[in-house]
Amino acid sequence: MAPTGKLSGFRREGSDWFCNGGLPSDINVSIEGVTFHLHKFPLVSKSGKFAKANDESKDTDKKTLKMVLEEFPGGPDTFLIAAKFCYGYRVELTARNVVSVHCAAEYLEMTDEFGEGNLLSKSESFFHRNTLRNWKDCILALQSSESVLPRAEKLQLVGKCLNALSMMVCTDPSLFGWPMMMYGSFQSPGGSILWNGINTGARIRSSESDWWFEDISYLSVSLFERLIKTMQARGIRPENLAGAIMYYSRKHLPGLGRWQGGQGGKTRTVASFSLTPATVDQRVLLESIEKLLPDKKGKSYCRFLLGLLRVALILNVSQTCKDSLERRIGMQLELATLDSLLIPTYSDSDALYNTECIEQIVHYFVSTESNLTAFSPSSHDQQTPASPSTESLRKVSKLIDSYISEIASDVNLKPEKIHRLADALPESSRLLHDGLYRALDIYFKAHSWLSDREKEELCNIIDYQKLSIHACAHASQNDRLPLRVVLQVLFFEQLHLRTALAGCLNALDGEIATAAPVPIAALGETAGEIVQRDGWVTVVRENQVLKVDMDRMSSRVGELEEEFSKIKQEMKSVTKCHSSRSSPRFVARKIGCKLVPRPSDAQPESLNRTGSTPRASIERARRSLKSKHSESFT
Repeated sequence: MAPTGKLSGFRREGSDWFCNGGLPSDINVSIEGVTFHLHKFPLVSKSGKFAKANDESKDTDKKTLKMVLEEFPGGPDTFLIAAKFCYGYRVELTARNVVSVHCAAEYLEMTDEFGEGNLLSKSESFFHRNTLRNWKDCILALQSSESVLPRAEKLQLVGKCLNALSMMVCTDPSLFGWPMMMYGSFQSPGGSILWNGINTGARIRSSESDWWFEDISYLSVSLFERLIKTMQARGIRPENLAGAIMYYSRKHLPGLGRWQGGQGGKTRTVASFSLTPATVDQRVLLESIEKLLPDKKGKSYCRFLLGLLRVALILNVSQTCKDSLERRIGMQLELATLDSLLIPTYSDSDALYNTECIEQIVHYFVSTESNLTAFSPSSHDQQTPASPSTESLRKVSKLIDSYISEIASDVNLKPEKIHRLADALPESSRLLHDGLYRALDIYFKAHSWLSDREKEELCNIIDYQKLSIHACAHASQNDRLPLRVVLQVLFFEQLHLRTALAGCLNALDGEIATAAPVPIAALGETAGEIVQRDGWVTVVRENQVLKVDMDRMSSRVGELEEEFSKIKQEMKSVTKCHSSRSSPRFVARKIGCKLVPRPSDAQPESLNRTGSTPRASIERARRSLKSKHSESFT
């Protein structure tokens, strides 16, 4: 409404407006409860609508014509401008009122048929010559068209503003009436813009491609959506459109801005100081934004999508919007980071994190063939080249294993959720299952009340053959694992050791045969890992020396056994040749003599008594050698 009191020949008394002409009014016009007491002649001479109403009222005896203008564009304020124009008062057209005035002039049929230079042609001329050629005025006109949008659409005023803005985005801003950084004379010592020598207090915006993000962020959701579509049709680069969408979203979705660190401290442009922030429905905004997102991929873009999904879960958007966001993220999941995947649960679930949406994202990653291309390298976002599918699988498998490890400490996390997350990726995506083992170890530590059966069922997601020697060594001593699982780990650990030992022996044999050193890397990944960790090269060499010593000792023992058997045979033959009665010892006992015992007499008995001594000594030697070997092995 216009201010209370006298204004250019008009005065206001409560909800009534009067003309100060001194003549009684003969026409009353009511608009939205406000009544204008005017005169027929000025209105009829400029407006076709009033002329028709006057002709229809001639047949009646009423001296005062009363009219009610329903759905008048711009309301009482705009009609006041039209009335002043009809009375010949000077009216000021601005970027804020030109759209509503033009719509009002069309409503009142104020064409040149009722006088050259009528309000309709005058407002149209101002709109084309002034408004559409200036970025600031065009933004203001587009924002002011919200109140008269249907009629402005009919008159193509909105479309002309959108086309003009799209063209200006593709053009150097200095060409359509805006001082840029390159013009030093427009800059004050403090860095603000000087306009006709006056310090405006506004900062000069940069000449980069994002200079227009702030200004269009003041538009409503519907106008912003139409502007982005117009820019897409004009061929503006997708990275610039994505940047504008991300800026608009962060400004009107506070949760998204806080999660992603705000808006980066961008300064407001001069146009933004005269704009009024739009009031938006956040849920409608998010569902509209999702439809505008370009089908591209990039690291910060993927992070933005995950933040958008987080806000979408808070706002409880439609399932279609949620599924579309999950599909977009899944098609570039290899670019995601762990912290962006940790989406809290906003429902009544007891779990801390929403694993269902992550599982669905992984499903889209596996099942959907990604044909997305990265943003151009010259954009403000640092992009990574498109990765092969195998490499993407490796990255995503590591990411999901890290995600499971991160959420495993949640005491309310169910085992089946871990099982589904681990099984969401194909078996070929993981070269090693160390990440899964680490996740389960954390889970078992936080869920100590699980039974061995539940633990064994959960351990089925691990392929023990794909555990590294480090993981096997840790698992074999992990008292949180069920006994059956530990036995399986030990079995496969022995297979690893046997394979590694065979590789080491073959490499050493080849080294001896060719007299050339064989690098450890040639022994295979597992063997090289064991050799480098435990120094098995020395162990294998000592084992070979012990083996040679054992062979020598075995041959020596055989020789001793042959000599021992010969001595036994000779002693038996001597005993048979001499009877017991002719024995000197027997004769000596007869005559009462006592002979001194000879060493040879005790030899057979001692030999018989200790007949197994050589074999026992050999066995002891072997056991000692085996113990030494096992000590060096372990």
